Parts: sequence; structure tokens; C-alpha cells
Amino acid sequence: MSSQPILPATPAAAQGSDRPVDLMAQPPAGAAADAAVLAPIAAGARRSPNQRAWARFKRNRLGYVSLWVFIAMLVFSTLAEFVSNDRPLVARYEGRWFFPVVSNPPEDALGGDFATPTDWKDPFIAAQFDKPGNWRLGTLNPHSASSTDYFSKEPDPAPPGGINLLGTDSQGRDMVARLLYGFRVSIWFGLALTAVGTVLGVLAGALQGYFGGKLDLTMQRVIEVWGAVPELYLLIIFASIFEPSLLLLLVLLSLWGWMGLSDYVRAEFLRNRSLDYVKAARALGLSNRQIIFRHVLPNSLTPVITFLPFRMSGAILSLTSLDFLGLGVPRTVPSLGELLNQGKANLDAWWIIVPTFVLLVITMLLLTFIGDALRDAFDTRKS
Repeated sequence: MSSQPILPATPAAAQGSDRPVDLMAQPPAGAAADAAVLAPIAAGARRSPNQRAWARFKRNRLGYVSLWVFIAMLVFSTLAEFVSNDRPLVARYEGRWFFPVVSNPPEDALGGDFATPTDWKDPFIAAQFDKPGNWRLGTLNPHSASSTDYFSKEPDPAPPGGINLLGTDSQGRDMVARLLYGFRVSIWFGLALTAVGTVLGVLAGALQGYFGGKLDLTMQRVIEVWGAVPELYLLIIFASIFEPSLLLLLVLLSLWGWMGLSDYVRAEFLRNRSLDYVKAARALGLSNRQIIFRHVLPNSLTPVITFLPFRMSGAILSLTSLDFLGLGVPRTVPSLGELLNQGKANLDAWWIIVPTFVLLVITMLLLTFIGDALRDAFDTRKS
């Protein structure tokens, strides 16, 4: 009996082929499995740091969805005139076309007696467009933030109904429109204040952290003294001297809004300025400006980006608080803080304070979830 081992038949041997069979030509199953496992890792290694950060951000489903909801709310409120307005988008009267949302025609152009701007809530105007051949296309919510229906029979503030879905405030203005326009003011003011504070904070922190020495000590003492100035008292003084405006409020709040962020940027620059790539950049003859903005700053932006949503939520709450105290925007500008003040004065009119409070809570939650997702996205310990 032969002592040679019996080998399993290969496909070529089973068909009676005389060609030699290369057993190494077919990779074993284990190698194929390893290749399948290593392929995503190799693909991830080819991605840039920003792409990997975006992938980590998307894995946080709550933060990712919150970002898109927040963007939708921002776009929706920015186009408030085309969503909630007492003036129609398009109107056709006796063969003539009008675009009242852009330019409100005078009343005498629509069959009236006066050359004053048309009041589209006037029953006479409504009767004019009920005639054959005349028509108008209104917005989703036929009310603007400042319009008042003088022909309404309900006392103000009126409860929710078919005409006003969330009722009216103490001056007869539609609550849906006031919330929409007030949210737009708050959100864009928060964005502007965050942008200005971020730029100032990054510049101050970069100068302190990169140069250090006497410049750092001097700026630290200045920040300590300036931070001790009572911000609210200064706002009260300016509010009593100047007419309230968004620009004035933006300038005053920006004077203090940069100090917290500058500490984080300063710490990052102090850590990065002693690393090898900065020393190599200096050896190559690059200027301090090039080193700061081209090399050190991009590697120091993680705390800046992570804290942006929280800084924005603080800016929105600051504006709301000042408006509640009567130190914020003018009375003619829609404001969430002014609605909260109305709700405090009209506790029986729950439709004023409850929707305003819910809108603020939703906005703060969305920004918090986005901030948590950004923190995870820039955490390099996660793949």
C-alpha cells in the first residue's frame, strides 16, 4: 500500500486535464475575508481630516438631523415675507398685474378713493377681488408681523381661531407672524454676534498665544480689567442716551463677547507654537503672519468650531433677555423677548407665552445637539 497522502480532486483533475494545477493561484478564503475587512480602513485612510470629521458628525444622528432642521428653520424664517404677509404675492386687477409683496400699490389703483398704501384686510379691497376677472395669490399665513385687523370683532389678545391660528397678541397682531419674524431677528442677530465675537476672540487669542511674553501679560491684564466692567449697567446707560437699535446692541455685546473664546485660542497657540512644524516654518523663513494664519490657526480651530453653537445660543438668549427688560431692539421690531414680556402681562392669554417659550426651547435644544455632534466630530480619538 502506498504511503502517499490522498489529495482532493481539483476541477482540472476532475475533467481529466493534463495541465498542472497551480494551487497558489486561488487565494484562500481567509485572505479574501481579511481584504474585505481592510478595504474600508484603507478607504478611510485616504480621506482628508475634514472628510473624516464630517463622517463622524453624520454618525451622530441626533446632531445631524438637528443641523438640517435648524437650517430649514433659518431658511423658512429668512423668507418670512413670502411665507407670512398680509400683502399678496401676486394680484391681477382689471387686466393689470401687481406684486404687492415687493411694492404695495396705492388704494386708488384698486378702485379706492385715496392714494395711501392698500390695506389688504379692508373688506372693500376683498370685495374688489371677488369680482370676475380679478384675483390675488396670498401667502401661507395672510398676516404680517406689524399688521392689525381693525375690522376684527374679537377683543385683543384674541384666542386661536380660523383666522389667526395661534391667536393675536395684546395689540391685535398675528402670533404666527410675530413668532416667525421674531425668530428671524433672533437667529440672524445670534449669527452676527457669534461671527464678530469669534473673529475678535481668535485674533486676540492668537496674538497672546503666539508671541507670549510681555504682550501676553499685558493683554491678560487688560482682559481682566475689561471683564470686570458691569455689562448690564453700561447697556442701561447707552439705552438711556441713544435710540435702541440692533446695530448698537451688536456693538455693545461684541465688546464682551470675545473674551471667553480668546482663552481657548490662546491655550491652543501656546501648545502649538513649540511643535516641530512651527520651528520648521520659521527655519524656512516664513513670516509670523504666514505661520499664524497658514499653519498654527488651522490646527487651533477645534475649540472654536466646537463652541460655536453654544455661543450662538448664548447670543440668542442675551437678545431675548434684553428685549424682555426693554433694553433691546425697538418696539417696532418683532422680538421673542417682547412676546415673553407680553405673556407676563397677559397670563390668561396662554397662546402668547407658551408658543414663544416652546420655540426658544426647541432652538436651544437644536443648537445643543449640533454642538455635541461637533464635539464628537473633532474628537480625533474616534475613527
